[in-house]
Amino acid sequence: MKKAVTFGELMLRLAPEGYLRFVQAEKYQATFGGAEANVAVSLANYGIDAQFVTKLPTHEIGQSAVNSLRKFGVDTSKIVRGGERVGIYYCEKGASQRPSKVIYDRAYSAIAMAKKEDFDWDSILDGAEWFHFTGITPALSDDMAEITLEACKAARAKGITVSCDLNFRKKLWSKEKAGQVMGEICKYVDVCIANEEDAKDVFGIEADGSDITGGKLDCDGYISVAKKLTDRFGFKAVAITLRESKSANDNDWSGMLYTGGQAYFSKKYSIHIVDRVGGGDSFGGGLIYSMMNGAEPQAAIEFAIAASCLKHSIEGDYNLVSVAEVMTLAGGDASGRVQR
Repeated sequence: MKKAVTFGELMLRLAPEGYLRFVQAEKYQATFGGAEANVAVSLANYGIDAQFVTKLPTHEIGQSAVNSLRKFGVDTSKIVRGGERVGIYYCEKGASQRPSKVIYDRAYSAIAMAKKEDFDWDSILDGAEWFHFTGITPALSDDMAEITLEACKAARAKGITVSCDLNFRKKLWSKEKAGQVMGEICKYVDVCIANEEDAKDVFGIEADGSDITGGKLDCDGYISVAKKLTDRFGFKAVAITLRESKSANDNDWSGMLYTGGQAYFSKKYSIHIVDRVGGGDSFGGGLIYSMMNGAEPQAAIEFAIAASCLKHSIEGDYNLVSVAEVMTLAGGDASGRVQR
């Protein structure tokens, strides 16, 4: 079985029921999620030996976080136990022209306080074919930036493919610091995943002719972005998600994969959103699965965007779909008819 390792923070997600606002809520639903953990769950559902690495407290909330991954088949054996708290994020779902809102309470979480000696990368990466992280992980602390760089160097030394979703979070660090830190880490990255904002925010590389808030995207501009990223860092592939936002509930969703000097665009889906958190992570999971299994570029981007399209219909962070379900949609059956 092919093995992939993902590394980052797993958080407790607290959300009001339905579309209630924070100020209306009298109770919150508790689930777990986090960018790299979300990818691990996707990969496990697709039959990959997916291992998630983080640091979590030994108390019951920490154990509940671990259990949330175990029940979907994710290998949690290399999770380091210790620290004082699990990071929390509050998620208010948007509707119509009111956007979703996220509030973080993750300072001093166990993983944010982790040290280099917590992780033995030679052991963690043993037998792995793929290593994945996002720009959120090195943003957690200066130590985490160094740990992530160390992990990428270890993966490169072992000949393991390294992927990174840039995932810029302005609440964690500045654009200037992100550019400096990620500029060094990306020297060891093979596959870069981004959205229409990340490349601009982290590296100042912008798609010409696109209006993110107005929902207007220019395909030629994104080819230029991917080429500039490839020229700067030597990436083997750059994948970009293309979201055309009509409202908080309705988006057009597609993607592009740039590799070997050529761009491959997926078909476009008009999606009605149930929960968009984890949408980019589900795209990453689909792309990694496809590339690990040797899919041709067009097939890889079609699988990735179809997987992410389905995730937008699922509550919570995790994309709970099978390969067969993704292949059905990627193959052209978008009817949503009852399957009997």
